[in-house]
Amino acid sequence: MIQFDAIFLVDDDPINNLINKRLLGKVGISDKIIEFLEGEEALTQIEILPSDHQVLIFLDINMPVLNGWEFLEKYLETFPNRQDKIVILSSSIDFQDRQKAREYQLVSGFLEKPLTLDKIYSQLEKY
Repeated sequence: MIQFDAIFLVDDDPINNLINKRLLGKVGISDKIIEFLEGEEALTQIEILPSDHQVLIFLDINMPVLNGWEFLEKYLETFPNRQDKIVILSSSIDFQDRQKAREYQLVSGFLEKPLTLDKIYSQLEKY
């Protein structure tokens, strides 16, 4: 199974982050799982990582300050050469959100909350 140097949980809901951190810890694909309540904080952290570190990012769309779409735009602008994997993890059931996510090559999946082990494993099969 693929290993990541870090997993970033970018969601403004601390309870979601806590549950998702525990679930991802069970999967064992990274020893480093970091929670961010704001997208800006995650982008700042990515900036200080070595460029060869691969991060799996679970990104919520609906967040204050910097929403998921704005995060993706800033990420593309700031890190054009990084090889991270970004998975949208959202409570949105809007078909337009799924369509919009497909427009971003760096988005490798769109999962509906809540995250489950089955959803994690099916996402990892893509890598």
